[in-house]
Amino acid sequence: MATILPYAQIILSVLLVTAILLQQTGAGVGGALGGSDGDAYHHTRRGFEYFLFILSIVCGILFTLSAFLAIIIKAKS
Repeated sequence: MATILPYAQIILSVLLVTAILLQQTGAGVGGALGGSDGDAYHHTRRGFEYFLFILSIVCGILFTLSAFLAIIIKAKS
């Protein structure tokens, strides 16, 4: 288990970073400069955007759990 865990963490971190970077931001340059409309705060995720949202949450949780598992394994040895 201790030999597989670093590779799993690398794969999870790459998936997490990719999923976060592919997500659409809520406000563009216009929103940062004050030119945004009031409807920009409410956005319903659909399709691939919803999949990326769920994927980033799942990868974040799995990465956190694998980090805690690595700490426990290191403490026992």
